[in-house]
Amino acid sequence: MFTVAALYHFTPFEDPDALRAPLQALAEAEGVMGTVLIAGEGINGTIAGPRAGIDAVLAHIRGLPGCAALECKESSAAEMPFLRMKVRLKKEIVTMGQPGVDPTASVGAYVQPSEWNDLIAEDDVVLIDTRNDYEVAIGTFDGAVDPETASFREFPKWWAENAPRFEGKRVAMFCTGGIRCEKASNYLLGQGVEDVYHLKGGILKYLEDVPEEKSTWKGDCFVFDSRVSVRHGLEEGDYHLCYACRRPITETDMERSSYEKGVSCHQCIGETDEERRHRFRERQKQVDLATLRGTRHIG
Repeated sequence: MFTVAALYHFTPFEDPDALRAPLQALAEAEGVMGTVLIAGEGINGTIAGPRAGIDAVLAHIRGLPGCAALECKESSAAEMPFLRMKVRLKKEIVTMGQPGVDPTASVGAYVQPSEWNDLIAEDDVVLIDTRNDYEVAIGTFDGAVDPETASFREFPKWWAENAPRFEGKRVAMFCTGGIRCEKASNYLLGQGVEDVYHLKGGILKYLEDVPEEKSTWKGDCFVFDSRVSVRHGLEEGDYHLCYACRRPITETDMERSSYEKGVSCHQCIGETDEERRHRFRERQKQVDLATLRGTRHIG
């Protein structure tokens, strides 16, 4: 079994570029794969590897300036869920596109998973899912508002258009691991919302801690690796991934005429032209050839 660690921390880095190469080298030496984003505002990523390798990488990150309180949620995978290790420099570790947003200044009140059900059952609380539409489609909390956003960058515009609906309400928000809610809660506080709450540790921590018989979560939680989704207890779900659009699909979806492995599914068939589908077919051909050779295509 491989240990999978989803991590993030907001802290100012004076020279994020200087942090990239040492982290990349250590992860590769320890057999750890995944993606880590570094920006002036902090660090974010998901990595997988042997227990000792994950411990070494996490210890290294916690030794970076201001990262001793690094947030990390762990689960497991029967197979390595990543093809390579990538440490990338970004403008933001989660893209919202709002220059004034700073989670290190203020965020909403954290709510532990054990207290979440009681909070969202209150009549004066509105529950908002801050994730993308394709994530919400396979699972969310009972009664949650779906902003139907294609990316987190669209959240501020959605809020501006819908804020009057929630006037006088306390706002509770959630996301996969907690990072998007750090920014979303700071943004809402800046917009004058007085009572803002977010789920500590995100959906992943809730599914790990709250027994299924007491849960108000319905469906699967999308994760950004080859497991595609997880369920209660962080068990691997039954979804597959369309490698053309990176959205989750079911086995029934794979029987549709619009599905072509690595090329299209019913969700993206109308989003690409024939030239791009031709490139996707060539890529899938290389993947299939690598599989026949007993290797993994990582191009």
